[in-house]
Amino acid sequence: MQFVRLLKATIFAVLAAALSTAALAQAPLRIGAINPYSGPLALYGDEVARGYQLAVDEQNAKGGVLGRKVELVRGDAANPQQGIAAVDQLVTRDKVDLFIGTYISAVSNSASDAAQRYNKVYWDTNAVAAELTERGLPNFIRSGPNANNFADMSVRAVMELITPTLGKQPKDVSIWIEHEDSIYGKSIGDLQKKLLEGKGVKVLGQGGHNFKAADLTDVVLRIKRANPDVWLMTGYVPDTNLLLKTAREQGFKPPVILTVGTGDTGETLDALGPEYLEGVMVVSYPRPDISEKFGPGASAYLAAYRKTFNKDPVAPQGLSAYTGMKILLETVQAAASTDVEKVRAAAAKLDKPLNSYPSGFGVKFDDKFQNTRAIFTVIQWQGGKQVTVFPAEARGSGVALKNTPRKQT
Repeated sequence: MQFVRLLKATIFAVLAAALSTAALAQAPLRIGAINPYSGPLALYGDEVARGYQLAVDEQNAKGGVLGRKVELVRGDAANPQQGIAAVDQLVTRDKVDLFIGTYISAVSNSASDAAQRYNKVYWDTNAVAAELTERGLPNFIRSGPNANNFADMSVRAVMELITPTLGKQPKDVSIWIEHEDSIYGKSIGDLQKKLLEGKGVKVLGQGGHNFKAADLTDVVLRIKRANPDVWLMTGYVPDTNLLLKTAREQGFKPPVILTVGTGDTGETLDALGPEYLEGVMVVSYPRPDISEKFGPGASAYLAAYRKTFNKDPVAPQGLSAYTGMKILLETVQAAASTDVEKVRAAAAKLDKPLNSYPSGFGVKFDDKFQNTRAIFTVIQWQGGKQVTVFPAEARGSGVALKNTPRKQT
């Protein structure tokens, strides 16, 4: 009798475990998406989430991941404190399995640290501050480019695209570097200065400002007095638009304006109008207008976006977010788990060349889990539209640089 009772208990335990495993397999894989979904940057947090959703929908149509449908759960965070609170809520209330983000680097910094306390993966697709991977946080993986890539691409554009068009040698080109003063802007500005001076370019000055400032007249007048050939600026949407509007009001129209990270959306066009923007260039996330050779599947992404959301993309960040989510889901599938160590081990094995994804990215993580095959592109405003102009291989058919140096009026 004792043997029979023991056998029954064992059978019940095995059945319970099997049922538990089956139930887990049927439960959705829940991914917490940390971004600003309210406030002045909500437009761009929403755009990043749209990119995630398209990748999730695509994967769910194929059966999901690990036999589970994928579900995106939003966590609204416009500042570091909100990032921590969003992580706490998504873990305790929504029971998410892992995290993805983030439009704002400072939010990524705090939210990923909070996710680590719960031993959850934090996969970043859009935050670029170099410090995020330099921390060595064991749960943090970045599939998108970092601030160094922004600086590298802006310097490449100056040396390979702008300097020849101005008809000058690098030593004769003068630049003013302006940036918002958080870890995002400052890290980019500092590296730009180092790289440009290393190539013999004259850096007339480097300035920092708060992206929430209501008046940037002093900043613009300081740059106007310096009279650079190239005004190189890094910021978010509010401060970039305000700087450009103030420059227009002050009659400041340098030969070249090259913005970094923003200035490439309809919001900027509405704020400035096509005439002042004509010829302005932006170091930007890859757009769906890149050549199919550079970003295979970019046109399919654009078609899916239009079908799903009944409009054109609001900002280019969505394509990089889409790519990042695709890489994350591939990694989880390969890891057969959302466990931090297993996901990191699977990510470390990924090895795809540049131009493997619709954004033009490849994937190869370094020892700090920064993707070394994620790059930016450069667009130019032409006739009220944004056109990818650099690198040359990313240009669509018939595209050329225009209005550089910019015509003075």
